[in-house]
Amino acid sequence: MDWLRDHLWEAWLGTAIVLALAELLSLDLFLLMLAGGAVAGVLTALVTDSVVVQVLVASATAVLLLGAVRPPLVRRIHGGPDLVLGPASLVGSRGIVTEPVSEHRPGRVKIGGESWLAVAEPPESVIAVGVTVEVVSITGATAHVRPVSEPRPEELR
Repeated sequence: MDWLRDHLWEAWLGTAIVLALAELLSLDLFLLMLAGGAVAGVLTALVTDSVVVQVLVASATAVLLLGAVRPPLVRRIHGGPDLVLGPASLVGSRGIVTEPVSEHRPGRVKIGGESWLAVAEPPESVIAVGVTVEVVSITGATAHVRPVSEPRPEELR
């Protein structure tokens, strides 16, 4: 116990290192904030010998880091665009009608270089060959499309 009292800054530093290494296993940024509090304990131990002051400063720093620094970091690290895969990624893209499309008589639409079975939305419309359409939804292997006014040049290839 005397060694610990004589080497408080080393004990705080050891605690900070152990917490930082444990953070590598959890990746939740909780233990890293506690390690930050322990670093504040190291700095306080270099200034004063009072264990109570060191614990108070380390605790306050850890709580401050947990409340103010961790939430934005977690949002930034774990946030981002949603990954859309498969046919759902075609929703919103445009294509060209290759066979006439209506509600009761499905036609064909070329979307992203692939030919898709397509039905018209709204249901009462009929879409002629060569018209540019936008994919509203995908149901199974059928694209629900609606006509758009102007084609994009990259979709005409």
